[in-house]
Amino acid sequence: MESVTLAPADAAPRFCAVLDELQGVYSDPGAARARRRVRLVWIGQRRIPGLVAGTQVAFEGMVSTVQGTATVFNPRYEIIGRPEGEQ
Repeated sequence: MESVTLAPADAAPRFCAVLDELQGVYSDPGAARARRRVRLVWIGQRRIPGLVAGTQVAFEGMVSTVQGTATVFNPRYEIIGRPEGEQ
């Protein structure tokens, strides 16, 4: 995970994370080459426990293009690695 973004307190709750270095399984082989980064957005959440910059995650969801960025809303996810020093 490259970065996380928290919504301001006065904004609608959402939690965003940007992933790079994707090693995904896509139903369309051409899509794997086209997507190098993806933004994950959890609507209605201000934070997701365990998701911080540097965390490795596996995710699943429908990919949409929003403002030129591959985006998945409310993805299913699994934490598969944490940054060094975290338990």
